[in-house]
Amino acid sequence: MKKVLIVDDAAFIRLQLKQLLEENGFEVVGEADNGKAALKKIQELKPDIVTLDITMPEMNGIECMIEINKMEYKPTVIMVSAMGQEAFVQKAIINGAKGFIVKPYKPEVVINYLNKFK
Repeated sequence: MKKVLIVDDAAFIRLQLKQLLEENGFEVVGEADNGKAALKKIQELKPDIVTLDITMPEMNGIECMIEINKMEYKPTVIMVSAMGQEAFVQKAIINGAKGFIVKPYKPEVVINYLNKFK
């Protein structure tokens, strides 16, 4: 079972994603509401997959992705954000994200996508 860390500043999105992932065979090992908290949780929990929002307080998803690249332990990162503009998608991919899911998303799209990394 793949371990997932959910990073999003919106609590309802974290809850929604957690329920969806757990119902589909993923183990949600933690949550974070900003990039700084996510970096600590990645080191502590060693998730296989991180779902990462872009627009967050303290440290946004792109800044967090850059810091993840500097870490010894590098999980698979999937951006999940309403910021679907091409520039953000490219920046996320260039900085190491394995994919990008645009909010609002269809549950089956998220599961099909994350199952590629299962």
